[in-house]
Amino acid sequence: MDEKVDHDRLDDALKRCGASWDAAQTHGLLTGRLAVAGVAAGPEWLTQVLEGTDETNALRSECQKMLDTVYQSTYWQLSERLSEFAPLLPDDDNDAGERTAAMAHWCEGFLHGLVSAPHGDALRDRLAAEPLADIIRDMLHITRAELDDSTDEETNEAAYTELVEYLRVAAQLTYEELSEIRHGAESSPESSRDTMH
Repeated sequence: MDEKVDHDRLDDALKRCGASWDAAQTHGLLTGRLAVAGVAAGPEWLTQVLEGTDETNALRSECQKMLDTVYQSTYWQLSERLSEFAPLLPDDDNDAGERTAAMAHWCEGFLHGLVSAPHGDALRDRLAAEPLADIIRDMLHITRAELDDSTDEETNEAAYTELVEYLRVAAQLTYEELSEIRHGAESSPESSRDTMH
């Protein structure tokens, strides 16, 4: 699990193959779907992200390989409860506005992954209860995040770092809190984990 795909590489690959999702949204969507469905989330997530792209395009194949790597590493980090899990966002040397927008997009993807999963009343009840209800409210707020130009750079950076850490912990907590929901969705872990083709 040492192979990693960074935000900018994935974002570029998604754009080149014609996907409508950006890298942050894609990873947020995956994280939300994994929390609800576990390994069973992979194929549907891949289909959703690559919807509308040309299956015969070599760029799509390259993108799919990168997505497979992202899927396997993210599932592994969440399922093994590893502290290295983090939202897939631009590096810290990128523009602050770009990083803030990506963070908002990650939350959009994560929330979509949670609420669009087909688990009916059990999932809705769980998401409406604490602590998940608070996490959802917080992430909805973050989707509207914008860089405050009236605040000094150091303050903005500190706020951004704090929010990214919150998202990291919130995603892991959501994964743990939905273990009972997920248990009913998971099947054939090894086969789903090894490939999504």
